[in-house]
Amino acid sequence: MFLSRLIMTAKQFSTSAVISFPKLKTHSGTKKRWRALSNGKFKRAHAAHAHLNVAKRPGRKNALCQTAYSSGAQTPTLKKLMPYA
Repeated sequence: MFLSRLIMTAKQFSTSAVISFPKLKTHSGTKKRWRALSNGKFKRAHAAHAHLNVAKRPGRKNALCQTAYSSGAQTPTLKKLMPYA
């Protein structure tokens, strides 16, 4: 009963009668912190660079300014968290 109603609804609102699965949700925290690259990896900025910089050495501040890239172990997890990236 439910399946036939679902198919009828799909026929009314779309050109194909194929039942599509629910859309995957992107993890909102990952979306705010990571950006996808064309080679399949991800990049992010380092934390702790915006304030309290007086006590930090110049080399540490320069290192925090650089872009961080996802490692080989992080990339599959990030692809699951951001399926449309």
